[in-house]
Amino acid sequence: MLQRLADSVGIAALGSLTLGLAPFLPEPHLVGKFRWVAGGAVGMTAMDWGDLLMHGAPVVWLIAALGAKLALRGRAPPT
Repeated sequence: MLQRLADSVGIAALGSLTLGLAPFLPEPHLVGKFRWVAGGAVGMTAMDWGDLLMHGAPVVWLIAALGAKLALRGRAPPT
């Protein structure tokens, strides 16, 4: 399971760059949502929280895949 997660780094990176940062202008969507949450999340609706989860999921996947890759570094390859 950990090996499969580590092998998905490329796809997770692609997802993070596309869905995670879309729309790119005037600022990435995640940046605006994180600013909103950091400012107290005043006025955020359920749709805004769902949007944050949708755009943030590829980034969480990328972090998990990179962590799995680091955890497997130095181990013998699976047979």
